[in-house]
Formats: sequence, structure tokens, C-alpha cells
Amino acid sequence: MLALLKLIRLELRKNKFNFLKSVLIADLAILGFMVLIAFTSLNEGEFSTYPDLFDGVFVFVKATFIIFASVLISKLVIDEYKNNTITVLFMYPVPRKMLLAAKLIIVFLFTFLSIFLSDIAISSILTGIDYFMSDVIQGTVSQDLITANLLKAGTDALYAAGIALIPLYFGMRRKSVPATIVSAVLIVMLISSGFGNGSFRMGNLIWISLSLALVGGGIAYLSIRNIEHQDVA
Repeated sequence: MLALLKLIRLELRKNKFNFLKSVLIADLAILGFMVLIAFTSLNEGEFSTYPDLFDGVFVFVKATFIIFASVLISKLVIDEYKNNTITVLFMYPVPRKMLLAAKLIIVFLFTFLSIFLSDIAISSILTGIDYFMSDVIQGTVSQDLITANLLKAGTDALYAAGIALIPLYFGMRRKSVPATIVSAVLIVMLISSGFGNGSFRMGNLIWISLSLALVGGGIAYLSIRNIEHQDVA
């Protein structure tokens, strides 16, 4: 476990990630968009209540960071295979499985934490804006609503972190960055289709989200298990 944690730290240091800056930029963009469509004349009833508003936030945040995760997979895994720099890592006296596991743990944790914290932060700010704008959104923010949406934010983030690993399969097949990112976009379109006013959305069905998350986890597991026998070229 200590060796794995050390690998994660080395991976973060090597790639010089600035996670906080990236998340803040994405969150500001989502917040600005939500303010524009919820508190202006562009709101045609899609966000008339707090549950609708929070649901909209969750959809945009989840979609954004699933695609973000595919970019991270491309940088951490696909690019290294494509440029054959992974061969240098495999020369280290460290099991290949542990090297890949460290990379995928970074992707999983980044996706989970980014979605969970962004859901809470953006929803809280929008609630505050509504308070100072004479209650544009109908209803009140009760303790039950807060508890339910905190639970939903946590489960959404967990499912999304698993789903975000699915593009790894498409990227590894051809060692292709575009395939990795395009597959993430298609997955987002699949689970986020429909919006507001009771529209059906596949991502709201727990069994679909859970199934896709398990598929992502299975892909990660098989990738790690088979890496010892996988041709790098």
C-alpha cells in the first residue's frame, strides 16, 4: 500500500497536475451557465424548483468531469503507450500492475472528489443567489432536501467515477487519444439525454448508472490484470 501511494505521488509530481485550477475553471463555467439559464429570461420552467435546479447542476457537473477524466486517462495512460514512454516505466523494479493501478486510482479519485465537491459548491452558491434575488426558484431548502441531495451527490460521484473508466477500453484498443475522449462524450450523451420538466434521463436510473460503473470497474480490473502479458508496442 505504501508503495502504491508513493507511485501515485510520483505520478502527480511527474505530470505536474494543477487539479484545483482545472476544477475551479470548470466549476466557474458551469456556475455561469446555470446562473444564465436559471435566473434570466432563458429559464422557461426547466429550473422552477430546487430539485430541478440541483438536478441540472448534477447533470452538468457529471458530464463535465467524465469528459475531463477521459482527458486524464489520455495523458496518464494512452499517451504513454502511444509514445512508447511506458516502456521506460516498465523498466523500473515495480510491478506493471501497480504502475497502471496508480494511474487509474488518480483518475477515479479525481473524478469522484471533483464531482462531489463541485455539486455541493455550485448548488450552495446558486441557493445563495436565489436568496438575494427574491426567490426566483420556487419552494424552500429543507433539511430533508439537503440530506437527500447530499446522498445523491455522493452516489452520483461514485457511479460517475466508475463510468469515467469505460473510455480506457476504447483508448487502449488502438492507443488512440481521440477514441478515448469521443467515447467519453458519447457516454455522457447517453446518460444525460433529456432535461427538466420530468424528462426521462438514463443517468437517473440507479441500475443503469450502477451497471455502467461496474463495467468501468471491470475494464480497469482487466486492464490491470492483463498488463503483465500485454504487448507495449
